[in-house]
Amino acid sequence: MRLVEKMIKMVNVNFSKHLIVAFIVVVFFFPSQSFGQTLENKIDQLLAEKFGVEDPGGVFLVAKKGETLYEKAFGLANLELDVPMTSKNVFEIGSMTKQFTAISILMLVESGKIHLEDEITNFIPDYPTHGNKITIHHLLTHTSGIKNFTTLKTLNDIAQQDMTPNALIDFFKNEPMDFLPGEKFQYNNSGYVILGYIIEQITGKTYADFVQENIFDKLEMKASSYANHHQIIKERAYGYQQKETFVHKKHISYSLPYASGSLMSTVGDLLKWQEALKNNTLINPKTTQIAYTNYTLNNGEPINYGYGWHIVSNNDIQSYEHGGSIFGFKSMAVYLPEHDVYVVGLTNCDCNSPTKIVKQIAEMAVQP
Repeated sequence: MRLVEKMIKMVNVNFSKHLIVAFIVVVFFFPSQSFGQTLENKIDQLLAEKFGVEDPGGVFLVAKKGETLYEKAFGLANLELDVPMTSKNVFEIGSMTKQFTAISILMLVESGKIHLEDEITNFIPDYPTHGNKITIHHLLTHTSGIKNFTTLKTLNDIAQQDMTPNALIDFFKNEPMDFLPGEKFQYNNSGYVILGYIIEQITGKTYADFVQENIFDKLEMKASSYANHHQIIKERAYGYQQKETFVHKKHISYSLPYASGSLMSTVGDLLKWQEALKNNTLINPKTTQIAYTNYTLNNGEPINYGYGWHIVSNNDIQSYEHGGSIFGFKSMAVYLPEHDVYVVGLTNCDCNSPTKIVKQIAEMAVQP
């Protein structure tokens, strides 16, 4: 108590003794509260500089040990109607869809319906592999050598057509392979299209229905779904692109990104997703670790990718992460398992990538 009294005498203000004591107790005995406010202010400043109040915006969430530390929205969800963004807005998440496809495959592996070393010709007998063994593992890790259909110049010819998965596979399957299976890592949307088709072949359900019933419904991700141009989706954020000014996003059929990029979600639902993965709600711990393994090429070189996640190290901190990009939207999520920190950012203009800023926020969240 002598220390407190000495500190009180040193403060030359007119506050009461009790108020000063209370202030000292708060600062010295509850520093975490002060830190939390500092973290919030830092994130606020970072995001306010990136998103104008009259421009397309974004929603960002930070969670530690499953508890939300930060969740805020910036900018507008609809420019024409001047609708402010909220944390409940629904975004297209692009290639973050691949996480859901990969876990769906691992759920089928756990149930014994498929194996990771199964060849794709088991499910598409006429697929031209040119004598090579292309497995489900190769598709999951972007090491198959199959041509990435989103790089084809003829893609614009079918961009607005509603296609069956089989027809979409026919669109690219006769293209020359880029390399032999397992020889290189090359990000590949074609592989995840084939994985979606395999899920349909094995389960007898559409990819959209399988994910809805076995993931979204089970985890009560009520704002998440397969994207749809015609359905009324509550709290949908409109997507924009930037030319000389902001314009509506280019229209494409969601049958093209399909199992590689056609899901929609919110930051809150994506936290539920991350918690389910952490708590092994959908698959067991051993299978979960299969998704988070840093796989290697035929020569033993690591690819820094698992099944649906980049497996990297930032400043000696291991990170499981993935972003997404689809016309009008960009997304990014980072999970730091050593600190149990999850950061996700969703934006409604493909001119605003959240990748760098999400990584910055993740670093801020683990600083002492």
